[in-house]
Amino acid sequence: MRNVGTVVRGIRTPIIKENDDLASIVIDSLMAAKESEGFKFKDRDIVAITEAVVGISEGNYVTVDDIAEDLQEKFPSKKIGVVNPILSRNRFSIVLKGIARGMDKITLLTSFPSDEVGNGILDESILDESEFNLASVISEKEYYETFGSWIHPFTGINMIDFYKELIESEDCEVEFVFSNDIKTILDYTNDVLTCDIHTREKSTKLLKEKGANVYGLHEILTEPVGDSGYNPDYGLLGSNKATEEKLKLFPKTGDELVMEVQKRLMDLTGKQIEVMVYGDGAFKDPVGHIWELADPVVSPAHTPGLVGTPNEIKLKYVSDNKFADLKGDELKEAIKEEIKNKDKDLTGQMITEGTTPRVLTDLIGSLCDLTSGSGDKGTPVIFIQGYFDNLAND
Repeated sequence: MRNVGTVVRGIRTPIIKENDDLASIVIDSLMAAKESEGFKFKDRDIVAITEAVVGISEGNYVTVDDIAEDLQEKFPSKKIGVVNPILSRNRFSIVLKGIARGMDKITLLTSFPSDEVGNGILDESILDESEFNLASVISEKEYYETFGSWIHPFTGINMIDFYKELIESEDCEVEFVFSNDIKTILDYTNDVLTCDIHTREKSTKLLKEKGANVYGLHEILTEPVGDSGYNPDYGLLGSNKATEEKLKLFPKTGDELVMEVQKRLMDLTGKQIEVMVYGDGAFKDPVGHIWELADPVVSPAHTPGLVGTPNEIKLKYVSDNKFADLKGDELKEAIKEEIKNKDKDLTGQMITEGTTPRVLTDLIGSLCDLTSGSGDKGTPVIFIQGYFDNLAND
């Protein structure tokens, strides 16, 4: 009888640099881990590779000057509104530096009391006692008079101060506006760069319908500027700070990578192993209130076997209802038979109530992100076994 279900291992690899053969590194690292840990490969194991090392290995970088040049072509007026950027030094500061370098004036509109992914911008208790509410439009002067002393408890900085200093250091004029209605920006300018991640299509469509000249971050650097990197699907979304003058973009060759790794593992092991590239996990921190998903998607590339949603019954529901009179081994065997005979599609059935209604790659990507972390663990590859097993699999 099996006493262990899903097992997740962080796989250590060499430090990965530009132009490295990532597929070989992934496979060699897995084989070394197999020898040291003594596990055996099985059908439907999962190998997951963090998007960071995919982007690094493919050399998918852009510079601040590349960003400035692309924006100058799209906004020849050089005076634009920047709408709803996330408040992140890692994710947005270098993007903002490129915007400022290419423009003469920025009107930066941000939502409040936090950005799209939950980074705070002001003290909500002061907001509750102030003359302002979530429908207000707050000027830069009013923000500083009412909320300007607020410091983020995790970072120790005020991001409005940080962004203001960054923009002005590029000899660009800046004015801040705080509003939860993106149409407010049209009171200041008709040239708009939308920076929201998960509502990007809705935002650009809404402003275009109002007659604005609009681009989203997902439409910047979709083609190379000179010999720069680019991402045809997501542009600057999903990028990370590499240096003070350079960004690593979201990877663009993930599809080829996952299929190559799957094929080579099949040749080596004889097993059908699923492979995916993952970025941020889709979860929210209940203490810091930050929603982790700053990437446009959790998984930009995965093999076909990872498409879909879980098809699981809720054990607690079955135990408490259908088999309420059973206990011990009799109960366990009855539930195992229930699992074996479950419908191939349980959508809408009460027996699934309480299971997680999310796509597989979001669930698995969150598991991977929590395992690899974002710091110095040195495990950019995650190996998962037993994820698709259930209680009926002995």
